Amino acid sequence: MKFIAEIGLNHNGNFNLCYELIRKAKESGADIAKFQCGWRQQKNELNHMDTSRIKLLSKWCEYFDIGFLCSVFTLDSYKLVKGFGFNSFKIASRTVKDDPDLVKRVIEENEHVIISLGMWDLKEGLPFEGNNIQYLWCKSLYPSQPWELSDFPKDFNNTPFCGYSDHTIGIETALIAVTRGAKIIEKHFTLDKSDTTIRDHTLSALPEEFLQLTTLGRDIFRKLELGV
Repeated sequence: MKFIAEIGLNHNGNFNLCYELIRKAKESGADIAKFQCGWRQQKNELNHMDTSRIKLLSKWCEYFDIGFLCSVFTLDSYKLVKGFGFNSFKIASRTVKDDPDLVKRVIEENEHVIISLGMWDLKEGLPFEGNNIQYLWCKSLYPSQPWELSDFPKDFNNTPFCGYSDHTIGIETALIAVTRGAKIIEKHFTLDKSDTTIRDHTLSALPEEFLQLTTLGRDIFRKLELGV
């Protein structure tokens, strides 16, 4: 059972806030702290990333003993992160749709790739094949409302999905996913849900909520593994 704290752009352009976000993510039980590279990436934009910043994010994650993961949105951003020797990457739903050639390259060159399919029509089958791929079920609505989740998997074990990338408000839907067999949960993570700098804060979990999610989620997972 893995829990990914999606920090993304929730640093609001204050890069050094990432240190505190990583620290709190670790304290909240996250296995992985995830960032975005290539989205609003220019020097004058909110989420500018360069070699020095990726290096620092990696060192902070190493210091707090939490995994580092990055979504890449462009070939340049992929090369930037790959230059540090990472072999695990996340692919966002929009990248599956907007740049399939980049996704194919990431799959071919790495050991582990997690792909969200919030913008993919499953009637077309899976977009990519590979033993190194783990797919996440996702609804690309921000936030996702309860009545918009009627197609939520009833049993993840009978789907192509290993887990769930959550855009709902609260942690309840993520916990439902665990009870239905999800083995990866990705949830946006924030220090202040009232922040309006970007939309993601509202649908994010605070540290105390994320700790509830990981504590309850792991206990549910253990009970399911025992056959309860």
